[in-house]
Amino acid sequence: MRAKYVNPFTDFGFKKIFAEEASKPLLIDFLNALLNQEYKIKTISFKSTEQLGFTEADRKAVYDIYCENEVGEKFIVELQKVKQNYFKDRTIYYSTFPIVEQAEKGEWNYKLSAVYCIGILDFTFDKRDEESEQEVMHTIKLKNQHGIVFYDKLTYIYLEMPNFLKSEEELSSRLDQWLFFIKHLEDFQSIPAIFKDTVFEKAFETAELAKFSEAQRHGYETSLKVFRDNFNTFEFAKEEAKREGREEGREEGREKGREEGREEGREEGIIEGREAGILEGVNMNKRLTAQKLKLMGLTIKEIMDATGLTEQELTNE
Repeated sequence: MRAKYVNPFTDFGFKKIFAEEASKPLLIDFLNALLNQEYKIKTISFKSTEQLGFTEADRKAVYDIYCENEVGEKFIVELQKVKQNYFKDRTIYYSTFPIVEQAEKGEWNYKLSAVYCIGILDFTFDKRDEESEQEVMHTIKLKNQHGIVFYDKLTYIYLEMPNFLKSEEELSSRLDQWLFFIKHLEDFQSIPAIFKDTVFEKAFETAELAKFSEAQRHGYETSLKVFRDNFNTFEFAKEEAKREGREEGREEGREKGREEGREEGREEGIIEGREAGILEGVNMNKRLTAQKLKLMGLTIKEIMDATGLTEQELTNE
């Protein structure tokens, strides 16, 4: 069945829903649901998504969404579609720009407004203990050795969307509604009853493909193609890497078995070979995908989002 609504995990779809002037009420509602604070955001203003360093030689940062509320708090909202080496490091680096830009000329007492870095992830972090493995939302603040918040004006929030498994009947909060909306929007053919309010009616109207102009539809189709091609090539590379890893692991296991014992060697060989094969295969496929996307004329930011490669890795291609 042909999709009726945009895929919000595409770069175009995500920005269509949350990053346009007409979409400000949607972004405000989402942020208020996410933060769940007594103080509610009333207005926001979009800021430049491209942050430059102090000199031309300095690295820059390019955000999906960067905005500020009426009391000066800063919000970076990023959609991350694939795993990326040093992803956490990247978000920490991104958070420095809204901090540094608050410096005032002349005398200044160093008082800062709060900064929030929000990542909507279409993947999960590495496996952790069983209790936290299925968590959807992770909120991180600076804490001391006793677990007490040391500084409350810098917050990182990560949403692991694959871990959000609630059905429509299980939704119990506004945030649940938003996560259900984001995860399943492309599959809807009509508006579910739970979304019958002004904000979500506006969200569905914004996301309806039939209301797109010809130029918007072309932009979306291009973004959707990148999303699908990257997903398919990534899955193929992962399966190929697993197969090759198993074969290499068996061979290495036999060698280790001669030296340390057949059973122990086989297990270690399989594990090491599988991990090495997956990593090598996935990285090679990312580079090939990046080269194709460059030829298609996509920006460095779009290629970074699609492949998970860093700007330095793309520059060295």
